[in-house]
Amino acid sequence: MENLSEKSRRILDRIRQDRPDAIASVADFRGELTLVVEPAQVLALCQYLRDEPDLQFNLLEDIVADDMFPDYPRFAVSYHLYSIPHNHAVRLRAPVEDPDEGPDTVAPVWPVATWLETEVYDLMGIRFKGNNRLRRLFMPEDWQGHPLRKDYPLGYEEVQFSFNWKAIRARKPHPQE
Repeated sequence: MENLSEKSRRILDRIRQDRPDAIASVADFRGELTLVVEPAQVLALCQYLRDEPDLQFNLLEDIVADDMFPDYPRFAVSYHLYSIPHNHAVRLRAPVEDPDEGPDTVAPVWPVATWLETEVYDLMGIRFKGNNRLRRLFMPEDWQGHPLRKDYPLGYEEVQFSFNWKAIRARKPHPQE
């Protein structure tokens, strides 16, 4: 890719030198480097990125998931990594076909991943292999569904306008006087 920044090019070259098959594709948007990897490669690549002296991605900033419904694969898990010693960032993105068969947990590399993966599980329903602490975090234990999925039903409240204010007021609970 000819439009990579010099820092992004150095990171990418270093990874390709030691792990030539790890990266499926690369995107660089406004200086943000995104490496698309297969879910089976995530754990090993994260271990490499943390331990390689030229890279030292020692901070897992966040783990997030996207729902690309109706596209396939429907989900993608993104890992936002940062190297404090080298002041550079990278995003790993792993497509997920089946949310029950998500990527391996990266908690052996960064222990905070247990918490971040639990958040992704609660809101998107993606399970991480090896994370035995997945549970509801924000939603009640008996909640059905995962609210950040695109097929999750939306609740709404009708907006009050001058023509429908009587109907809205009739449905609203009011304190007894």
